[in-house]
Amino acid sequence: MTDLSDLPPVRSGRGVPAWPGVPLLVALALWAYAMRHTDVSRLDDYGLVSALHPAFWAGLAVLTTGFWFTVRDPRRPAAWSAAYVLGLLVMERATQAVLYPTPLYAWGWKHEAVIDHLLTAGGLQTADQVGDMAVYDQWPGFFAAQAALQRLLGVDSVAMYMAWWPLVSSLMLLLPLLLIYRTFTEDRRLIWTAVWLFYVANWVGQDYFSPQSVAYALHVGVLAVVLRRFGRSAVRRGRPRQAVWTVVLTVLIVTIVISHQLTPGMLVVCLLALCLSRRYRDWVPVVTTVVIFLAWCLTAALPFLSAAMPDMIRSIGDVGANVETGYGATPTGTGAIATSWAARLLSGSVLLLAAVGVLRQRVLRHRAWPLLLVAAAPLPMFAASSYGSEMIFRVLLFMLPGAAFFAAAALLPKVRTLAADAAAQQAGNRQAGNRQSGGSSKARRWGIGTWVPLAALLGGTLAFVPAYSGKDRINYFPPQEVALVRQLFDQAPDGSLVVAANRNYPDAYASYWSVDHYWFLDDARSHVDKIVRYPAATLADDMAGVERPGRAYFLLTQGQLANSEMNGQLDKAQLDRIRKSVAASPRFRLVAENSAGWLYVLKRSGGAER
Repeated sequence: MTDLSDLPPVRSGRGVPAWPGVPLLVALALWAYAMRHTDVSRLDDYGLVSALHPAFWAGLAVLTTGFWFTVRDPRRPAAWSAAYVLGLLVMERATQAVLYPTPLYAWGWKHEAVIDHLLTAGGLQTADQVGDMAVYDQWPGFFAAQAALQRLLGVDSVAMYMAWWPLVSSLMLLLPLLLIYRTFTEDRRLIWTAVWLFYVANWVGQDYFSPQSVAYALHVGVLAVVLRRFGRSAVRRGRPRQAVWTVVLTVLIVTIVISHQLTPGMLVVCLLALCLSRRYRDWVPVVTTVVIFLAWCLTAALPFLSAAMPDMIRSIGDVGANVETGYGATPTGTGAIATSWAARLLSGSVLLLAAVGVLRQRVLRHRAWPLLLVAAAPLPMFAASSYGSEMIFRVLLFMLPGAAFFAAAALLPKVRTLAADAAAQQAGNRQAGNRQSGGSSKARRWGIGTWVPLAALLGGTLAFVPAYSGKDRINYFPPQEVALVRQLFDQAPDGSLVVAANRNYPDAYASYWSVDHYWFLDDARSHVDKIVRYPAATLADDMAGVERPGRAYFLLTQGQLANSEMNGQLDKAQLDRIRKSVAASPRFRLVAENSAGWLYVLKRSGGAER
């Protein structure tokens, strides 16, 4: 769709590997060695960063260097660049699945419970049946699809493949990204460097087992269809095909709308931004999205929106809610702070590179103007809602496809047009330029244009690891913790109550349709202080009133301790005080314990205790 000759040829020489597969194989061999020699049984506040064997870091450096010199060599087919990107995904997205014997993320386990409930209940349910968890029944697309997949595969639970979802969801993004970038350039160096930077900068963690991961991939897919098939030139070339692409678009949009709350809103602002470009004045995509979105909000999702709308309206313009810190929201400890800064610096660096690319690459600024609009479109959402103080991360996520493209342009030589080259040749500039640069080709091969971009690429690739895996002490639940929690729910009768410090433990929502939960760190700070001062007595009072045959349980696990400490809630000494007070109280009985936690039950009053 462009007349770009894109990037000037890179002269081959000793700086280009003769065998581009060698660095890739060496990197994967180092990664495999590191996987065999990394111990994750004792994670500290730096998460996976300090646990990884040094061979992993060496392999990642070799992989990045091999990719850079391979992608710059015009003699190498694009398949080599693709192979390096796949190697990157294996090293950065499959590492946790290989190392950890259980899936990560409490939210992933929560989604597993929703699917289990859907299969158990046999259909969707309302708030009077499952309380605030009914919100998932109002956006059931992802969960219904996973329930069908679970039955098709014949597995007992989606936990059987949940750990590999980050790799799967990342692969889902590859094709739409390539289609988007190929819309604006034919140069494979720019395309594959943009893809690499996209994956490196996508540390936000929304690739785990969640509706967001699928909805985001479909969002990028919709943008790919619109950018390639609904531009002015594409419509002129194939009007009869627009009906087919409209149907494809409608299917994608419906899937997004019934699966996730936020993504349709982001899609609407992106499509509206495209309408600002004369090349994309076709209103069919945005009108289709708005109509489907509103239809769902006014029907299936109306119960949730009716209750949430007042708070949503009040949050409009409250930018401070996106950057607030305080109780339970402040990284605490050297590891948590370092991880937080690594993520900020990585995102800031990519956005800064994108700004440099926009200013430096005048041709791309014109040719890829629609992609620039798509990158800027999510910014107003920052002021529209706090989204549970996560809107800043979601804005970064939805900016990435465009930001990565211009960031890659900043790392590569200036883009030229065929017309500019022809004019320069006619004026004799090309010949003069060749004479001037002929004696310095070696300097250019080894100069600042090669090594500075490589350093930036390498720094970003290495920074991804702490940004993405630096909180694994919170997100990883060892098998002992999973076994302890499952022991609880295997014995808890219907109508029971589970009391815990917070919800950061596996299967926290298991049997949520028949068992109630109380996470006391979500309560008012005054009540938390009361629990710290008088732990056993206060908790026993909070847990009283559970009617037979239900029981009241107190659960404290490794995941809860890590989350509380690293997010500035209660420290280890305070939580130990609570646990010891409960253990010493005659009102509680120890049910089970292991290296990952403790489970107590509140004794019944006025009757025999079994």
